[in-house]
Amino acid sequence: MIFQRDFSLKKFNTFGIDVKAQFFSEIADVADLRHFYEIRSDNSPVLIIGGGSNLLFTKDYDGYVLQMKLKGIDVREDKENFYVSAAAGENWDDFVAFCVDHHFGGVENLSLIPGTVGAAPIQNIGAYGVEVKDTVFQVHTFNTQTLRNEVFDNNDCAFGYRNSIFKSKYKSELIIQSVTFRFSKKYNLNINYTGIANELKNRNLLNPSIADIRNIVCDVRNSKLPCPEILGNAGSFFKNPVVDKETFQRIENEYPDVISFEAEDGYRKIAAGWMIQKCGLKGFRVGDVGVHEKQALVLVNYGKASGNEILSLAEKVRSEVFNTFGLVLEFEVNIL
Repeated sequence: MIFQRDFSLKKFNTFGIDVKAQFFSEIADVADLRHFYEIRSDNSPVLIIGGGSNLLFTKDYDGYVLQMKLKGIDVREDKENFYVSAAAGENWDDFVAFCVDHHFGGVENLSLIPGTVGAAPIQNIGAYGVEVKDTVFQVHTFNTQTLRNEVFDNNDCAFGYRNSIFKSKYKSELIIQSVTFRFSKKYNLNINYTGIANELKNRNLLNPSIADIRNIVCDVRNSKLPCPEILGNAGSFFKNPVVDKETFQRIENEYPDVISFEAEDGYRKIAAGWMIQKCGLKGFRVGDVGVHEKQALVLVNYGKASGNEILSLAEKVRSEVFNTFGLVLEFEVNIL
């Protein structure tokens, strides 16, 4: 492993924040992880990154930043399923495209989500009625404390809404090396989400293919969400709050046009973007930071904004939503 000192992370986070890592290196082989932790002689913090698409840096990182560059995809099958193992450093959307090209149904609704395969289970990424937990079979990890490889089955991962044990309980202990997905050979397309259903109707697609759904998702996302390579952002900055029946009824009584979705155990998930728009913040801008004009869930860097300026806007959004609805928005982005 070759470490670079005072390394700029501007190209390694999709907000394009120009901060530096004290030490930076790439992980191109699973042996590199073991070697690093075997020879590590200090207690400096370690940050594992993939595509940097879910990070907001507010200062330089005083420690080690390791970027996962592990590559490789392997396919096997049995009578009922395909099992596709992908290394943590594989680009997520490239992986989705691979699955669609091979007619493996289950992740097409997650097209164009930025990031890497290794980051997907951590956040339990989701979009258009699908979450990655629906197809994850096993997660292969490296334990930084025991220096051993550990495998977690789906049930062991404690997947929740934008959450897993890799984000909570074992956040600083486990590093994902690869993920194995299970795709049923009798897969049924998930086309119930309103945006997809409307597009299918508009395109007169009565029997859509997996590729049709991917194309629709890509078109819808491109029409609403800014490309990080053009306009710095980290996708959805806030989680949709999940509320009980009483809280939802209170909000619906005051705002009959509330946009919401079913959640588990009778709870409702309220669209955070709708709340932000109701607060008059959609398209709001101050200096080089702003709320995106087409999707209020997305905060953007219009140029040379600092991480603290973006965080300040995020706090303003949270304050306005709380004052209006009495709900606290949780950050989906990791703040560093």
